[in-house]
Amino acid sequence: MSQASPRKRFVLVVDDEKRIVKLVSDFLKAEGYEPLPAYDGKSALEVFYQNASKIALIILDVMMPELSGWQVLEEIRGNSDVCVIMLTAKAEDADQLFGFASGADDYVTKPFSPSVLMARVKNLLKRSESEKSDFGEWQLDAGARSLTVEGKEKQLTPKEYDLLAYFIANKGIALSREKLLNAVWNYDFYGDVRTVDTHVKQLRAKLKGDCIQTVRGFGYRFCAEAR
Repeated sequence: MSQASPRKRFVLVVDDEKRIVKLVSDFLKAEGYEPLPAYDGKSALEVFYQNASKIALIILDVMMPELSGWQVLEEIRGNSDVCVIMLTAKAEDADQLFGFASGADDYVTKPFSPSVLMARVKNLLKRSESEKSDFGEWQLDAGARSLTVEGKEKQLTPKEYDLLAYFIANKGIALSREKLLNAVWNYDFYGDVRTVDTHVKQLRAKLKGDCIQTVRGFGYRFCAEAR
């Protein structure tokens, strides 16, 4: 039986200087990554949303036309925890601190060494890989916010993903509906838990099996062995 080919890791490269995009893309290809180029903030978001489920990391310039890198980062952070490395000519501490506070995972100043940038890419992706939850043929990827089952990605809504991730993080523990509502929807319980039941029903339909078990009169429990 032939082995399955390794999953390609796509990297979105965004800079209004085409020579930088080409330079970084060439180094990424040499390391086995698949670059996706964009040359302004608006096109960066278009490429991101078209390929969000498979993008493992973003290299994002700060000063760009249409939308700045900070605006692009803010939009992306509202929808994804994908790794982001910011590129900028500003080296002051205040700028770097602003970048980290805005949700950047790393910060590289221009001019930069492509080899050093690749080392940072590898380190970030290695850390992201360690955040994945693996259950045999299941893989939950925190960076891409995706679920892959037997090599096929399952389409989950943002809340379905958050709910499943919380179940997996607390596998084997009986969780009340109130606790799930507070942890996943981030607000206190006010008496209506139907939204939890609805999302559990939707997850069960997509996942099949009995991994999300009902705890009668209380809530739910995730049992990986019951898949």
